[in-house]
Amino acid sequence: MKRVFACTLALMIVVAASLAADVKTQQKDQMKFEGALGTVVGLFGGKAAREGVVDTVVVSGDRKLTTREDSGQIVDLAEEKVYDLDLKNKTYKVTTFDEIRRRMQEASARAEKDQQRAEGRKEEKAQDKPQKEYQTDIDVKDTGQRKTLNGFDCHEVITTITVHEKDKPIEQSGGVVMSADSWLAPRIPSLAEITNFDRRYAQKLLGIDAAVAAQQMATAMAMYPGMKDALVKYQGSSASTEGTAILTTVTFASAKSAEQVANDEKAGNEQPAPTSGGLGGMLAKRLARKKEDPGTGDKTHATIMTMTHEVMSVSPSVEPGAVAMPAGFKQK
Repeated sequence: MKRVFACTLALMIVVAASLAADVKTQQKDQMKFEGALGTVVGLFGGKAAREGVVDTVVVSGDRKLTTREDSGQIVDLAEEKVYDLDLKNKTYKVTTFDEIRRRMQEASARAEKDQQRAEGRKEEKAQDKPQKEYQTDIDVKDTGQRKTLNGFDCHEVITTITVHEKDKPIEQSGGVVMSADSWLAPRIPSLAEITNFDRRYAQKLLGIDAAVAAQQMATAMAMYPGMKDALVKYQGSSASTEGTAILTTVTFASAKSAEQVANDEKAGNEQPAPTSGGLGGMLAKRLARKKEDPGTGDKTHATIMTMTHEVMSVSPSVEPGAVAMPAGFKQK
């Protein structure tokens, strides 16, 4: 997890401009996982997992207010406090930056121990195997397509990044493919203030963020190590892209080697259909049905996850008191 936030913090420092403008924006985010993890998230993640979440974000000075449905959060960099709001019951609770640091350092220490144990097991299994080297290739293409999104005149740029074994084509070695389909509008300077605020917040928290989505991302990266390399490469390329992304769909897929595809086809129907009851049986049956479905897609690629980010509206003007604690709220 620590590595993920180090990459994120580095990107924020590079991209963020030193602005002092206020901004208010509505943004929609959705993260969809495929396979077993996607099934679990779909069952228990509720509406947010199925349809995504819409955040209203307001930044003014040292404060940032984020609201969604019945919840909200105020981050105050000067006070070094986070206020979590229950908009329905008009209550709030306060957490200091020190407390967040302590919690996340404990979580990081646990994750590091787990990683060391996992790496120890890998080393035992791979003692006699030569270490593989990987390379990352990137292709950025302006498709020439244009359309209006949320009132912004946009053009499409598709970035494709592949991570595979060095000196071997991905068809032979397998690997990870990341595709980012971005619709870019002319640069919107005020949106950089949100990135700038997040950068300052991340710096105060030593690059540690408590977001659940980031924890899910760390899990996915542990399962598919090439994903991190692809993401870092994409962050570097997007930092130099002219314009502001209004809609971006990022897809991660694992690419199978020809040998893996052949083995999958051979094992196709050898597994008996699961008959156990309960939640585990239900999940297994869903996955089994999914496996039996021949589909029409490319058998050499399997989607791991898809992330979508959409800027729905932007306003450089913020009404007075927009980031203050709402009237009538009581502390828990």
